[in-house]
Amino acid sequence: QVQLVESGGGLVQPGGSLRLSCAFSGSIFHIYHMAWYRQAPGEQRELVASITPRGSNGDYADSVKGRFIISRDNAKNTVYLQMNSLKPEDTGVYYCAGGIAARLTGAYDYWGQGTQVTVSS
Repeated sequence: QVQLVESGGGLVQPGGSLRLSCAFSGSIFHIYHMAWYRQAPGEQRELVASITPRGSNGDYADSVKGRFIISRDNAKNTVYLQMNSLKPEDTGVYYCAGGIAARLTGAYDYWGQGTQVTVSS
């Protein structure tokens, strides 16, 4: 069964950087569309970035374009989110998600437990 486990969250000062990792336990990681979502306190969960199965294309929310980079290493069954120039508005719980048909449907079948990212002085 597919399982996703996030890591790398923590407390960072504004302007700092952080890299999140998501380990995919299944054997067919290379066919999954992957994404990072986040949920700020009192707000709805939002899509931050997504990446195609082979990592050839990444999409980003307007709020993080130019600052965040999503990538994946299919040999390691891992997807990453490199976050640079962090702002207090980036604070929230970040979730890793995967789905076979997500590129077409926007639906993700598997979710990680989330990792907290706090940007504060």
